[in-house]
Amino acid sequence: MDLFTRSWAALRKVVADLPDEDFARPSGCAGWLVRDLVCHLVIDAQDVLITLVTPAATEPTRDAVTYWDVTRTPPSGDDPLDALIVRLAAAYEEPRLLKFHLDDVGSAAGRAAGLADPGLRVGTRGEVLTAGDYLSAYVLEWTLHHLDLVAHLPHAPQPPAEGLARSREMLEKIAGSAFPASFSDEDALLAGTGRRAPTAAERAELGELAAKLPMVLG
Repeated sequence: MDLFTRSWAALRKVVADLPDEDFARPSGCAGWLVRDLVCHLVIDAQDVLITLVTPAATEPTRDAVTYWDVTRTPPSGDDPLDALIVRLAAAYEEPRLLKFHLDDVGSAAGRAAGLADPGLRVGTRGEVLTAGDYLSAYVLEWTLHHLDLVAHLPHAPQPPAEGLARSREMLEKIAGSAFPASFSDEDALLAGTGRRAPTAAERAELGELAAKLPMVLG
């Protein structure tokens, strides 16, 4: 849960420090500008707040790894929610307003996570998890979106090293196989989730794992 806090704080800090012109640059999410991704982070923060105050009485049905639904089809941009986020982001007009909203809701989500009982059972998306597993799953979410945010912003800080390492570990558990040691944590996450295609040399190193890629997490 501490790693959730550190990963989320690092991501919000990058957004807070971005100059206005960067909000109109592309992000690592296909079809989304940086402003669209930041708007999505506001929605994510709302989801965290909602989930942490949605207790469940039944046994957990998923954990931090099985939380994710995995497909091999990257987003097309045709999903109604994806399209809505683009319109919402444009409605902010000024980056300072989007920064303010993320800071407001995001800080609240961070405080709620810090106060949560890791063993509390919570409900989300029709499933039940412990709060600890739910927040652990979000380390992967924050880390991937941190990479998306800075994909075309070479001046912006990268995700925390411990978040990258933990996210790689979770992705390998999802895949049921480890990435080659020659892959950096960032390369494993980007190539593994379809954010970039593996090179021919990387595919050769991946061996049988290459057939499982990309793993698109939803």
